[in-house]
Amino acid sequence: MKLEKVTNESCEGGRRWYNDACGTALGMELVGERWSLLIVRELLLGPRRFGELRAGLPGLSANVLTQRLAGLEEAGILERHRIPPPANVQVYALTPWGLECEPVVFGLARWALRSPAHDPLLNFSAVSLVLLFKMLLVRERAAGFTATVAIRLDGEDYGVALADGAIRVWRGKPEDADATIEGSPGKFLPVMFGGRPLADAEAMGDLRASGDRALAERFLGLFALPPKIAIAPSMPD
Repeated sequence: MKLEKVTNESCEGGRRWYNDACGTALGMELVGERWSLLIVRELLLGPRRFGELRAGLPGLSANVLTQRLAGLEEAGILERHRIPPPANVQVYALTPWGLECEPVVFGLARWALRSPAHDPLLNFSAVSLVLLFKMLLVRERAAGFTATVAIRLDGEDYGVALADGAIRVWRGKPEDADATIEGSPGKFLPVMFGGRPLADAEAMGDLRASGDRALAERFLGLFALPPKIAIAPSMPD
């Protein structure tokens, strides 16, 4: 098989960072620039408007977001669409190839969550939480559990459907949900991973559950963080 020599042009202005034929190096050139992979993360649940992307990534300036969107579009990772009237707005969506980045996002996240440096008190977007449901589901805990749960995060609707260990997540209000849980994304974490009872979170106004409350409580217990790594103590000089 004859290998073709590819011109020394990257997807962003002809720049190469590494001059390395390894796929890992090329992957870093495609999505390794600051904010790029997080933009991909925010688009994994479907198209977003410019303002919605900024809301999910509050530390990202409009100027840098514009630059990253242009680079990802040039690389073939995302594309622009215009929603027809009456909305008549421009949105950004991942291409089919861009959507194939989901295992990369999940794999990196699972790996990084094992670090003791992880700080759950930092900003946590709605999309991050919904993807976390898919990423950190413990299949054994979900065996025999079949339900549809509506998740309302700061006024935005998402759905989670489980059936015998399989899970599907999406943006939008599900029909005929068995339970609904409302709150800010970060308020879910102490209940899911910190042992905080759902009733306590409700009493403090952090979360609100309706419908089948027992099912909602069981749902929040289906997930687990990966174990933290043990860091060996540094040796004295």
